[in-house]
Amino acid sequence: MVYLSFSSNASAQTEADDTNKSNNPLNLAPSFNIQNYYTPNLFGASGHTNSLLLRPTIPVGPIGPIGVPQIFRATVPVSTGPDPTGGYNTGLGDINLFDIFLLSQSDVQLGVGPLITAPTATDPSLGSGKWQAGLAAVAVSATRARLLGALVQWQHSFAGQSDRPTTQSLTVEPFGIFNLPGGWYIRSTGIWSFDLQHGDYYIPVGLGAGKAWKIGSTIYNAFIEPQYSVAHSGAGVPQFTIFAGLNLTFGR
Repeated sequence: MVYLSFSSNASAQTEADDTNKSNNPLNLAPSFNIQNYYTPNLFGASGHTNSLLLRPTIPVGPIGPIGVPQIFRATVPVSTGPDPTGGYNTGLGDINLFDIFLLSQSDVQLGVGPLITAPTATDPSLGSGKWQAGLAAVAVSATRARLLGALVQWQHSFAGQSDRPTTQSLTVEPFGIFNLPGGWYIRSTGIWSFDLQHGDYYIPVGLGAGKAWKIGSTIYNAFIEPQYSVAHSGAGVPQFTIFAGLNLTFGR
């Protein structure tokens, strides 16, 4: 009976560790995430939007004089949105890349680093037309029961199409993952978005569920999370969004 209890506790700890690793943006393992935001309702506007995000993450280092590990993450969006003629455009959006320096790996992990967004959109309605640069910062606290943290990104345009407006934005993603038996978990990860140049913003709150499981050395993590904006300013910002995805974490 003592052995069974120990085995059960060890299994639960392993499940919680795998769930936390697959949800932790500061986990030092390569990953590839496929995530989708479908917004059927917009404030003050008709139509819908959809963003399919392809997100590879590659950890590096420490290398040479840089005494801490780095985490490179790219976000490649394939977006659908209304165009000015009343139809819809689908194509590549603006690609974002950040490089996080992992400064602390104690009880609270801390990371900070530069980011850049390239004007790669295949249609003007799907991107800003501007090169943007800024900073990203992440804080994470993990226990067997939960994973708490926040990802903050700020960026400002510095070059690009002269006929497109200047951009400056801030996004804040507070996230909470609450682990359940069997690799299941409850999640809330709404991204608060602020257009600092024009004053528009929206603050979504999400409540969803997911499950992580391991096959070989790869952790699979599937989830769905409905999100509703509890505060907003400006037309065309999301009212209700369904966020879903599959995260793959390799090798650790």
